[in-house]
Amino acid sequence: MRSLICGIIVASVMVGCTKSDDMAVEDETLTISESQPELPSETAREEAVDESSAEPSGKLVIGDAAPEFTDLIGVDDKKHSLGDFKDAKAVAVVFTCNKCPVAVAYEDRLVAFEKDYANKGVKLVAINVNNAEADKLPAMKTRAEEKGFQFPYLYDPTQKVARDYGAEVTPHIYLLDGNLKLAYVGPVDDNQDETQVTKAYLREATDAVLAGKAPETTDVKAFGCGIQYE
Repeated sequence: MRSLICGIIVASVMVGCTKSDDMAVEDETLTISESQPELPSETAREEAVDESSAEPSGKLVIGDAAPEFTDLIGVDDKKHSLGDFKDAKAVAVVFTCNKCPVAVAYEDRLVAFEKDYANKGVKLVAINVNNAEADKLPAMKTRAEEKGFQFPYLYDPTQKVARDYGAEVTPHIYLLDGNLKLAYVGPVDDNQDETQVTKAYLREATDAVLAGKAPETTDVKAFGCGIQYE
């Protein structure tokens, strides 16, 4: 009888311990799960990697005065400054380069934009800050001649102007109003394939500025090749 009682007691203790241990494991698992941050999606991780190639010093906010740039050498071998455009009704500052496929795809659209808006008091200035041989001034001169650029194409090997504006990719557009304040920032339009464009952001924003209105769309994420910051 004594042996039977002891056996029941031992069995009860073992069952109780086992149940307690299971509950502890369940509680610990719950705690660990709750403390884990939600991991970003694969797409988000890829975007983060893509964006890490660009290292601008800050980002302009709509309405900010455009950072000044002075004495940037152009493909015409002359020095150019933002102040040269103080009398313009709007200025499109375009960060671009020679070899990025996206930038190349937009060259004809920039040429057309400059041609269509030149008589309306709008200026376009393109700036290249990449320092690969294919992007340096001699190559820029060749490219400008091949494409018939009628707008200033400037070279800034210090990359300061791109950092000041917060440019991340090529092409990256900064449209300034008549007071040289930021009115729109983003891509030229919504599709690298010109036949598939549904939103001509730069043209729409420029038309609004010329009409004395705020653009309906002011800030769109630009797409292109990451600027090769050093």
